[in-house]
Amino acid sequence: MAKRQERESHKYYMEPNLTTALTRDTLALVLAGGEGSRLYNLTKWRAKPAVPFGGKYRIIDFALSNCVNSGLRKIGVLTQYKAHSLIRHLQRGWGFMRDEIGEFVEIMPAQQRTDEKEWYKGTADALYQNIDIVLRHAPRYVMVLGGDHIYTMDYAKMLVQHTQSGADFTVACIEVPRDKAQGFGVMSVDEHMNIAKFTEKPSNPEAMPGKPDTALASMGIYVFSTEFLLNTLKEDAGLHGSSHDFGKDIIPNKIQDSHAMAFAFTDEESGEPAYWRDVGTLDSYWSANMDICKIDPPLDLYSREWPIWTYQTQYPPAKFIFDDKDRRGEAIDSLISAGCILSGARVKRSVVSFASKINSYSHIKDSVILPKVSIGRHCRINHAIIDKGCMIPEGTVIGENREEDEKRFHVTDSGLVLVTPDMLGQDLYDMSGDLRWRMKF
Repeated sequence: MAKRQERESHKYYMEPNLTTALTRDTLALVLAGGEGSRLYNLTKWRAKPAVPFGGKYRIIDFALSNCVNSGLRKIGVLTQYKAHSLIRHLQRGWGFMRDEIGEFVEIMPAQQRTDEKEWYKGTADALYQNIDIVLRHAPRYVMVLGGDHIYTMDYAKMLVQHTQSGADFTVACIEVPRDKAQGFGVMSVDEHMNIAKFTEKPSNPEAMPGKPDTALASMGIYVFSTEFLLNTLKEDAGLHGSSHDFGKDIIPNKIQDSHAMAFAFTDEESGEPAYWRDVGTLDSYWSANMDICKIDPPLDLYSREWPIWTYQTQYPPAKFIFDDKDRRGEAIDSLISAGCILSGARVKRSVVSFASKINSYSHIKDSVILPKVSIGRHCRINHAIIDKGCMIPEGTVIGENREEDEKRFHVTDSGLVLVTPDMLGQDLYDMSGDLRWRMKF
């Protein structure tokens, strides 16, 4: 393994997994229309999958990169809520496929395609409203993914298990401690990973066979045999009272009269549960960003064998300037993106996204700074998320006095502070004054 990594490091290009007959016969559909209301103002102007992450990425880049790296090159992205930012990112960063040879990332916006003329009523309804598109691509298998999780996963392995088992559908699952599984949909399985029951947020989660302290939680990733999926979607569409959702309706209702399998997502080397994070809340979003700042991060963004693809405007390298005792540009255990300038500022355990500037005598700690942020002199920011385009005035202190923070910003129960331009009284869409340039998001 070490020799292989050394050889890979000398290449000037990266090589995703090759497509196979199995992956060519699979259509991947990424559900990217969620509102993401638990992220509060971070999703005021953008869909949750379009929220920036890790300095240079968008959340959706992880699911799409997993597809490409797994050899899945037929990908549809279903959009709905405030999708402009997401669609623009997909057009700019994911247009490198060649449709002539059956490779594509196809944007599938909500179009009120049924007689009811309604928007997507649930995840299953989103697919039902696009049945004709699925039929046009004629896949043998359909993989359904969420566009709002942070992880790296070889989907081809799940596809292989699905086909070898002869299952109607397979659910990707991750092992979690039983005492922390109440917030998940939990699968009850036998020793061969056949699913016997699905329980949404159980008060007493059922343990895995041979693992009394571990439960098996759904990751919201599914593989369906196409004929089974289409018949199931049509059946569900006609059910009054259904919420037309995979997790709430399709999966629990079809377990008893079909062959359902669970696929455990584990680390190949350790056998332990692999890294997977639902970044649906501000605290979980912040925590996942902090994970990649660790010396030995659980999610390796630097792997040349599993690159995370994205689009980013070409910026110059990050710059650190001044070397005086109390005015030194430095970053410790942090990710500093292209186009950033640390002008006599100190950053510790933080992610600073592209094209941001932090001015002299300012200290940033345990924080996530989104793109194109300007932080004035003599600022102290701790345990915070600063949204894209914010201009932090000189001398601002955030994260040290909860009572003062709550007067101006949104503060979570854990004390995490969210700062957005609106909270600072800054209108990004005001065409006058110093903020005009920020229209060029």
